[in-house]
Amino acid sequence: MKKITLLLIVLLGLTHFILPSRCEEEDAKDDSADDLGEDDDDDADDTEVKEENGVLVLTDENFDTFIEGKDTVLVEFYAPWCGHCKQFAPEYEKIARTLKENDPPIPVAKVDATKASALSSKYEVSGYPTFKILKKGEPVDYDGDRSEHAIVERVKEVAQPDWKPPPEATLVLTKDNFDDVVNNADIILVEFYAPWCGHCKRLAPEYEKAAKELINRTPPIPLAKVDATAESDLATRFGVSGYPTLKIFRKGKAFDYNGPREKFGIVDYMSDQAGPPSKQVQTLKQVQELIRDGDDAVIVGVFSSEEDAAYEIYQEACNSLRDDYKFMHTFNNEVKQFLKASPGQVVMLQPEKFRSKYEPASHSLTIKDSTLASEVQEFFKKHILPLVGHRKQSNDAKRYTTRPLVVVYYGVDFSFDYRVATQYWRSKVLEVAKDFPEYTFAIADEEDYADELKSLGLSESGEEVNVGILGEGGKKYAMDPEEFDTDVLQSFVMAFKKGKLKPIVKSQPIPKSNKGPVKVVVGKTFDDIVMDTKKDVLIEFYAPWCGHCKKLEPDYTALGKKYKNEKNIVIAKMDATANDVPHDSYKVEGFPTIYFAPSNKKQNPVKFEGGKRDVEELSTFVEKHATKLTHKKDEL
Repeated sequence: MKKITLLLIVLLGLTHFILPSRCEEEDAKDDSADDLGEDDDDDADDTEVKEENGVLVLTDENFDTFIEGKDTVLVEFYAPWCGHCKQFAPEYEKIARTLKENDPPIPVAKVDATKASALSSKYEVSGYPTFKILKKGEPVDYDGDRSEHAIVERVKEVAQPDWKPPPEATLVLTKDNFDDVVNNADIILVEFYAPWCGHCKRLAPEYEKAAKELINRTPPIPLAKVDATAESDLATRFGVSGYPTLKIFRKGKAFDYNGPREKFGIVDYMSDQAGPPSKQVQTLKQVQELIRDGDDAVIVGVFSSEEDAAYEIYQEACNSLRDDYKFMHTFNNEVKQFLKASPGQVVMLQPEKFRSKYEPASHSLTIKDSTLASEVQEFFKKHILPLVGHRKQSNDAKRYTTRPLVVVYYGVDFSFDYRVATQYWRSKVLEVAKDFPEYTFAIADEEDYADELKSLGLSESGEEVNVGILGEGGKKYAMDPEEFDTDVLQSFVMAFKKGKLKPIVKSQPIPKSNKGPVKVVVGKTFDDIVMDTKKDVLIEFYAPWCGHCKKLEPDYTALGKKYKNEKNIVIAKMDATANDVPHDSYKVEGFPTIYFAPSNKKQNPVKFEGGKRDVEELSTFVEKHATKLTHKKDEL
């Protein structure tokens, strides 16, 4: 009995050791299986197409393989965070189910454009959601209603075996047909482009959409394009130096296009351009209201009829300036008498609030058969401003670009309650302005130009009236804060004329050490470094918060190291948010902005545009424009 008991104890002990061993072996097998499963996932085919609620999921890796050989595919480019995309998702799933039942079935897919960057770039996706119908691999834009019915009908239409894309509405011009087309068109918009230009590629679909709409107008307004790289003679003839360049032609005469670059903007702008540049005045009341309440010079051409030779010259002169001036003409005898004008004369009058005893109330020009349109334009430009006008954000770029510009800042308000106070200070400015006809004078509201006052160091002056002078080359001068009066302003302007004033320059402190591969430029050292006529300088204007600037930094530093042994080539950078750029030639309208300042053309720097901002592209740019390169390019 004792032997049996002992045997049972031994067997129980063995069981205790065997069972854990088996569990560990099973766990090991399970772990092994998990590892194998993970390996399987890692080795999974990236070209496999998954499906979510009936919609196929395409990526950079599987897109081409899936599309190849398929007649028609509907693709949505979306962003996971896009509210419109989320809202449309159930509708898109319905579209997928409907087209799946088509005979033959039409695949419906989606692409996360935030991840599939290659596809987004290839198909020029700039907003979400974007729909493309791929017909035999070629994209067909969809810009119809965002509804199941509209999209399904359009996709089925494109899927028809005999469907072909409609011909482009944009005309293609070459040296063989350019003159015939342009000279016979009352108005036509022409784009000069380069096939490799990114801006041109982005413009292309908008331009074509605008062309389709404008060609159906009555009368139609044609849009055309010229490959400027293939038609270099045409590009040279019309002064094309960048891409895309757009020009409006009227019976062969070229005018700059200054409008938007998207469909609706182009359509609206060209529709307006197609009308006459001058509006007909039917009644005297129209002119009187503009003189009483207007903010700009009133320009009226007086003629007997539209057949007058002077009328044609006037219209031609107005065409080039129609974006910047408001032109009118009249055949009305009552208006002629009021203006004291004869047929063939153009009269310019300032609104009542800008008139003064120091200047005539109106100016007139008689247009003869021999008068050139350019002479009429010079007349407009010469008399458009009163002796002391009102500078505002809305007219600044069109009226007050001439330098030097003397600006008197205070609470400018021409409304009934404040007009007397506004004119009180303006009258004091007039007394000084009459003595300095070589300068432009203006009053400006201190709140509208708070940033400008701050840059002049006058935002905390405590004075009711402040004065600044915007000089040539971006230089600025501030009048020391003191009680404003005519003699104070007279002395300040005279000191400027005699060159006794020092310009105000916003600047960070000058770096104590500046021996790095990229020279740091501040406002106070801009002239010493960038404008040094002994050296070629590449200057980057950046903002500390700018993502593109941060991305550029490693390449820009590498560029500086590349040219560190070139004593006469400087790679430099400047924080444009903390420093003034004291020269107008170096306009900073975005970040980063890069200019090359050749040693012999400091006032005409070359802007880096269109290329990829990396060491290779920037090096090519530097070497193309360098005047001080000492060693061969192939050594770089």
